[in-house]
Amino acid sequence: MAQVIADRRDIDFVLHEQLEVGNFSKHEAYAEFTKKTVDLIVNEARNLAVKEILPLQKIGDEQGCKFEAGKVTVPQEFHKVYELFCEGEWLAMNEDPEWGGQGMPRAVSLAASDYFNGANYSFIMYPGLTHGAAKLVEAFGTDEQKRIFLKKMYTGEWTGTMLLTEPEAGSDVGALTTTAVKNDDGTYSLSGNKIFISSGEHDLTENIIHPVLARIEGAPEGTRGISLFLAPKFRVNEDGSLGEFNDVVCTGIEHKMGIHGNSTCSLTLGGKGQCIGTLLGEENKGMRAMFLMMNEARALVGQQGFGCASASYMNAVNYARERVQGKNLLQMMDPEASDVAIIQHPDVRRMLLKMKSLVEGMRSLIYYHGYLDDLKKLTDDADEKARYQGMLELLTPIVKGYITDRAFEVCSDGIQVYGGYGFIQEYPQEQLLRDCKITQIYEGTNGIQAMDLLGRKLGMNKGKPVMDLLGEMNKIIAAAKGIEGLEDFAADFETAVNKLGEVGIHMGTTAMSPKVLNAFSFAHPFMEATGDVVMAWMLLWRATIAAQKMEKAKKKDKAFYEGQVKSAEYFIKAMLPITMGKMSAILANTGAAVEISEDAFGGK
Repeated sequence: MAQVIADRRDIDFVLHEQLEVGNFSKHEAYAEFTKKTVDLIVNEARNLAVKEILPLQKIGDEQGCKFEAGKVTVPQEFHKVYELFCEGEWLAMNEDPEWGGQGMPRAVSLAASDYFNGANYSFIMYPGLTHGAAKLVEAFGTDEQKRIFLKKMYTGEWTGTMLLTEPEAGSDVGALTTTAVKNDDGTYSLSGNKIFISSGEHDLTENIIHPVLARIEGAPEGTRGISLFLAPKFRVNEDGSLGEFNDVVCTGIEHKMGIHGNSTCSLTLGGKGQCIGTLLGEENKGMRAMFLMMNEARALVGQQGFGCASASYMNAVNYARERVQGKNLLQMMDPEASDVAIIQHPDVRRMLLKMKSLVEGMRSLIYYHGYLDDLKKLTDDADEKARYQGMLELLTPIVKGYITDRAFEVCSDGIQVYGGYGFIQEYPQEQLLRDCKITQIYEGTNGIQAMDLLGRKLGMNKGKPVMDLLGEMNKIIAAAKGIEGLEDFAADFETAVNKLGEVGIHMGTTAMSPKVLNAFSFAHPFMEATGDVVMAWMLLWRATIAAQKMEKAKKKDKAFYEGQVKSAEYFIKAMLPITMGKMSAILANTGAAVEISEDAFGGK
């Protein structure tokens, strides 16, 4: 039977053969998460995703959210599935059971989220954003704020959002105009307008908790003067019961290209002067606190894009096996030859192998990113913690920026495999492409992710995270060189790694020179090249495992392992040479993009 959403065998490979997450059970913190338990978790997640969440994909797209008189309703079918999701305690998989979580390793939770996001991420955004908002309360809240909000958010009884963007303050958060005036009782009166707020208003839960960025009267300009507040939709009494409406009013929802099932709202805070918030963390340190949620959200967005790509690939490969059209190329001149499934046509196979290699590499990277978080939690060594944290931060713009760029490309190829049928709404491919697009834009556009990689992450801690990451790549190069059949791949990958090191030095040096604008005009190509090398690393790592197991493998596993080696071969031999060309272009350092005058762009 054909699989949907994600390839379970591939998920098991990453969890148990690449990362060996069952070993986490040797540690007290994760003692109950044996291989058997991990498999049961993934089984349950897959069942919920396939049976309950996936049917919401088309419903959410076609019905969308309804806005009327300040109220937003989601499709009715969302309510039952949201209850099932919360009953299964899926919202806070990694968190402390004391607060309603399951306490599982992050890498394992990402396997469950693989299915959830691939099934319908516009639905999963409601609990996903809630988790991020609750993490802010857990990290920066007072004991009282935790007592009132945390468990109800982690269990999904209440949902949460993130109120950053304003009409004149999008990517430039420091330009926000929302104000906070301190009251005699220590609370603050908030006033302002926020836009593009995902899950900002809906009827899934009775209360919505809004972390809000605002500037206290007299605070410094720019990001230095921003504070973070909690402003619930309904005020909360000391006993946890709901109080009066808190003057957070939805003034409209956006009509969007995709993710129709999620409400994207405009909100007015304090239109009647009655919006009360409590300070979350310290005054004027709101951006530092919000970055905790933003980094989690950026990783989530990477998985959203990846979920679309994984689902599009599974659909495409299944369709290619079933769609009969045209003769085999070697039998074109034979009038008696029968038509064949399109998976036999070389160009379709090229597209499928490209999609396959990218989806597999992206899955490994996303899980590895979470795995680093787990390793950081399990060690008491301060240097080790810093090492894992450094690589986590370095890879975050790749997980968000590179993966979503490649995911959109995979979704486009997913339409192409279907041909004309991919372009019509009878099949899911066109929706996956539409839903995927926003992942390249929100939580910091991918251009901003590229600037973050160049401007912050490349030189972070004097370049130690970069060196640590290159060290991990060199371990795989050494392993692959010792495996028959992989030596050539390892040599090509090593050449790319060395050239990336050269390009990184060039970019860092140029960014600190009078040609700084030239460097940033190549920030996105640099992120692409870095991401490609990371993909090659993940795929070669997979191939080193598969090549050693292939000979003694069962028939079905043998085909899977063969696929791993071929994915690595295709990416390293057919796609990495393109990356080498990108890196040569970066080193050439043309200034055309910054030297061209605005009038020369034309259009006047």
